Amino acid sequence: MLDGIMRRVIDPPLAVAGRRLAAAGVAADAVTLAGFAAGLAGAAAVVLRLDVLAALLFLAGRLADGLDGAIARAGRRTDRGGFLDIVCDFAFYGAFPLAFALRDPDANALAAAALLFSFYVNGATFLAYAAVAARRGWETEARGVKSIYFTAGLAEGTETILAFLLMLALPQHFPVIAYAFAAMTLATALGRGLVGWHRFRDAPQGRAPGFSPPERDDHARP
Repeated sequence: MLDGIMRRVIDPPLAVAGRRLAAAGVAADAVTLAGFAAGLAGAAAVVLRLDVLAALLFLAGRLADGLDGAIARAGRRTDRGGFLDIVCDFAFYGAFPLAFALRDPDANALAAAALLFSFYVNGATFLAYAAVAARRGWETEARGVKSIYFTAGLAEGTETILAFLLMLALPQHFPVIAYAFAAMTLATALGRGLVGWHRFRDAPQGRAPGFSPPERDDHARP
């Protein structure tokens, strides 16, 4: 919901920093992995109730997530880099609800499970939509230049960052915040699912050359 606004604010300074880092020989993949490590360290800090440190590490991880793409665009974008970025993002965001569950299982476990479920469903619609869009040759830069097709929603990256920072600022209210954000995330997933159902229902429209419908895998697992 807010990503479109935020991209206009953060993209110019990120582009400048990305060009400078690329010129200095910093690799985008290295920044991705460093950001992921910071995120995991932040999750560990949550478990240890070091909330200020957790917030700083979380923000460092998100900064790295913005810089890696800027570095790649200033140098050479690769499919491997895009793949690594998506995998690390999903693991990064999954680590924080798990950390709150481990921190106080009695108070937080159920809410953390609900939040992780919403992330799982949202991730499924996100990746499925992106896969079909790629096979049809669709592209968008509405959420910045990305490795895969991004769609707008109620809960996007900016909202996720704000929600996690709110959890760290008010850890005693984690269940309420988690349930509220899970509802927003599921609403985003539902909206994307309905858009996909509508846009993909007439298969011949918008086919890229060589397009064939994705095969169903009844035994697929995340």
